[in-house]
Amino acid sequence: MDSLVSTEWLSQHLYDPDLVVLDCSVYQVEEDDGGFHNVSGRENYNSGHIPSAGFADLKGELADNNSPIEFAVPTPEQFCAAMGALGVGDISRVVLYDSSYSAWAARVWWMLRWVGFDRAALLNGGLKAWTDEGRALHTEPVTRSTKQLTPRVRPELIADRDEVLAGIDDDAVNLIDTLPAAFYRGETSLYARPGHIPGASNFCGLDLLDESGHFRADEELATLLEGDRNTRSITYCGGGIMASANAFAMTRVGFSDVAVYTASLQEWAADPVNPMVVETA
Repeated sequence: MDSLVSTEWLSQHLYDPDLVVLDCSVYQVEEDDGGFHNVSGRENYNSGHIPSAGFADLKGELADNNSPIEFAVPTPEQFCAAMGALGVGDISRVVLYDSSYSAWAARVWWMLRWVGFDRAALLNGGLKAWTDEGRALHTEPVTRSTKQLTPRVRPELIADRDEVLAGIDDDAVNLIDTLPAAFYRGETSLYARPGHIPGASNFCGLDLLDESGHFRADEELATLLEGDRNTRSITYCGGGIMASANAFAMTRVGFSDVAVYTASLQEWAADPVNPMVVETA
């Protein structure tokens, strides 16, 4: 199974006995001050989801909710147990989707890679592509028997603050800010301080997608995503979500040493010891 599957492929394999389909949606709710907060997509899942799909809750069991960092990565054992409870086992195949930009699904895809599981794919275009084609939705919650998912951790796939700090002055490390350009430049911010980590380049994760919300063709992505495919690359954003979409796309086009700084600017900008750059005209 490729790491990116079409709606047609999924419709043909929807009820394969080894296939687990998971809705990973999170919704952003705007606040009066111009900010937003994130809400689990479970309620919307209950209103209509792809047939056979379970719900993977990035605001619930797939995060360490004792951490001050939203979407903090749980331990490998906790993550594997949560995925096992959703029916994902060592020999399962998994298709992940969400309701917007595929970044939430990419975050779950990246964590699965982190624990050593490589039999997962994103649904290209996500829920929107499915519904735009008039395909059916179901409202019945889907549960599966618990399976054993064994952690075989690849710690190098997740970067922490110390590695990012060391990478600022290391020419062998490529830091990539995946937020929109206005956030990168420091013209606007949703975090404790505006700007970007020194030395980071900018490639907004939204630019990975075409106007329909599908990932651009691999050939186009390979042209857009510049850099040495063998260089250590660390992606970040606000909470490690959009950064996971970039890491997904980079992996598809041949980058061999990619990590996601999952705590991202939530952690980095909150500590004044960590340097940030604001661009001036």
